[in-house]
Amino acid sequence: MTVFTLADLEQRVRERVEASAAESYTRSLIDKGVAHCAKKMGEEAFETALAAVQDDKSRLIAEAADLIYHLMVLMKVRGVTLAEVEAELARRTAQTGHDEKASRKRG
Repeated sequence: MTVFTLADLEQRVRERVEASAAESYTRSLIDKGVAHCAKKMGEEAFETALAAVQDDKSRLIAEAADLIYHLMVLMKVRGVTLAEVEAELARRTAQTGHDEKASRKRG
């Protein structure tokens, strides 16, 4: 089995952005703007949560893949890289989850 990573997905999104909307679903999403991309990601988040509570592992896997893909598209639209998210996750792991959450600014 070939290993496919989030870095591979980020690269695939970057490549698909260069194609036409007729050839690339990714390009067609981006052409509709950030609000549309955010809406699609929200829909996928809901579907992922629903699959989890329905105790349907195969559907949860499929929906999680959709969610991660749409998150990567949204990140691309906003100029956020996987490396930046990984750096934030690394920063957060320097303390407990409870401490990290308590340290976030309220607003």
